[in-house]
Amino acid sequence: MKVLITGGAGYIGSHTALALLEQDYEVVVVDNLSNSSEESLKRVRELTGKDAHFYKVDACDEAGLTKVFESEHVDSVIHFAGLKAVGESVIKPLLYYRNNILSTITLCQVMEKFDVRNLVFSSSATVYGHQATPRYNETMPLQPVNPYGHTKAVNEQLLSDLSKTHAGWRITALRYFNPVGAHPSGKIGEDPDGIPNNLFPYIAQVAASKRPELLVFGDDYDTPDGTGVRDYIHVVDVANGHIAALQHAPKPNHFETYNLGSGQGHSVLEVIHAFEAATQKTIPYKVVDRRAGDLAIYYADPSKAETALGWKATQSLEDACRDTWRWQSSNANGYASL
Repeated sequence: MKVLITGGAGYIGSHTALALLEQDYEVVVVDNLSNSSEESLKRVRELTGKDAHFYKVDACDEAGLTKVFESEHVDSVIHFAGLKAVGESVIKPLLYYRNNILSTITLCQVMEKFDVRNLVFSSSATVYGHQATPRYNETMPLQPVNPYGHTKAVNEQLLSDLSKTHAGWRITALRYFNPVGAHPSGKIGEDPDGIPNNLFPYIAQVAASKRPELLVFGDDYDTPDGTGVRDYIHVVDVANGHIAALQHAPKPNHFETYNLGSGQGHSVLEVIHAFEAATQKTIPYKVVDRRAGDLAIYYADPSKAETALGWKATQSLEDACRDTWRWQSSNANGYASL
């Protein structure tokens, strides 16, 4: 099977490309490199001894995508391409709505033209927003609270509607919680541009003395230690979730959603202490006011994915800390270290 990955040079995309190549899939990557590096694909080649065909193309570029489909006879598509910073989406909602939704529409139009109907979509737990209970399952109503989350929810609705046509579409949306960690080799990992938006790369940069301290937003939540609790899922598990979704595609004219999460929550302080244990370094931190819109606690109910896809998380929080530090300590400035 030949799989096209949009955004395949990015954090989750590159790990998924590696996992697919290791399982003898043919891989084609489309990426505009706006927030990623082609170096990640060179590292994937080093690790697997196999090549992913790379095209520097924006997923919103219909003519560019058409040329890729003309050159590569793909069977399925995994769609990662999109902007993903929640804070930036609040400041630049037009940019997010245009990019994240137009890319999906353009991709699906080109897929239809070439009679490719199998799609796995990169969604997010942000589609859930505020819920009455902290354990989120796929039957809950979607009520995102920021533009980024809204773009994921709109895309899900778009794809659900598309699947109901009589064109034979088989579409899966994977809602992952907080992807963390890096490949155990330390060769590929999360390479944020500028100040990290996510907890793990920020902690790693503090441990590496690139930043003076970690800011902990609130310690007065109704949680065991007062700090926010989230479900952290290792990026290797996330990558394997996409392969499981490809192998267990829904029947024609169906759309399915699955949570990818560990099924348990860890607080910010727990993560700090786990990282200290993994690195033997002290992580200085300072508690500041809560951020507007942050929830006290939420985590995944991953039982549907385990039952239907045969997938479940196998990597621990300690694994994620160890692998993040191996990536950070081997690549002080990410892919730009070269």
